Amino acid sequence: MQHVLWTDVADNDFQKSSTEIWTNMNGQVYLSRVAIVTGASKDIGRDIALRLADDGLDVTINSRGGRDLEEVAKEIRAKGRKALCYVGDVADETAVRGMVERTVETFGRLDVMVANAGAPVLDKLVELAVEDWDRCIAINLRSVMLCYKYAAVQMVNQGEGGRIIGGPQVCGYSASKFAIRGLTQCLAIELAAHKLTVNTYAPGVILTPMTDVGPLDKLYGGTHGAYTKHVCGIPPDGPHGSGDTVASFVSYLAKPESYFITGQSITMDGGVVFSYME
Repeated sequence: MQHVLWTDVADNDFQKSSTEIWTNMNGQVYLSRVAIVTGASKDIGRDIALRLADDGLDVTINSRGGRDLEEVAKEIRAKGRKALCYVGDVADETAVRGMVERTVETFGRLDVMVANAGAPVLDKLVELAVEDWDRCIAINLRSVMLCYKYAAVQMVNQGEGGRIIGGPQVCGYSASKFAIRGLTQCLAIELAAHKLTVNTYAPGVILTPMTDVGPLDKLYGGTHGAYTKHVCGIPPDGPHGSGDTVASFVSYLAKPESYFITGQSITMDGGVVFSYME
């Protein structure tokens, strides 16, 4: 597996543009908090990365392709923050370990991990190819486990706490995502002594370019998201959110004041589970 990375961050560049100075429990001074966001080239991951940049964090952004990723990096830098692009498959252990290591080499630390990368599998079980099942588990479960693991190792070694956030959990690939809930709860217990919190978010239908399927939307109601809602058992006029809905919540989970929330899977679906699910 090949991994490509690039950055315009120079070793002596931090003092020039950083506006936030933090002091850790040992009295060491460092500039800015640092986050990793996987699956950040578009859609929810992009919105999360940009929101964290708005919050003053420098951000490593990851995806399996580089062109869109560089555009997101430019947006982050335009906000006055640092951006590191890391291209690699987060279902591969070497890629995830390298992503964390390169982040620490570049920025000096890691404070927030958002394991956002995921891929929907919408086929019915009786029609699902085993190869598609294996890929679903690799992207939606194995990748989260690897991000959790290597972020936890780094944050424990830093000794200053941190935030580990997993997601997204949506209909259509429930098996892997229910597993993430259990993984999140167990790791939250394991890392509590290190002042690390671990949570995951479970969005409902979030309108992004990926959910805009044109003719299929028209077939099932005529508006953006209608087909996605149909697949999830929701009527065309059922609730939906935007990427900002998720990004704003992840923003809170990434903040120091969220220290009292851990081991949770937070559903953001406009009440779908209470209104439409039997």
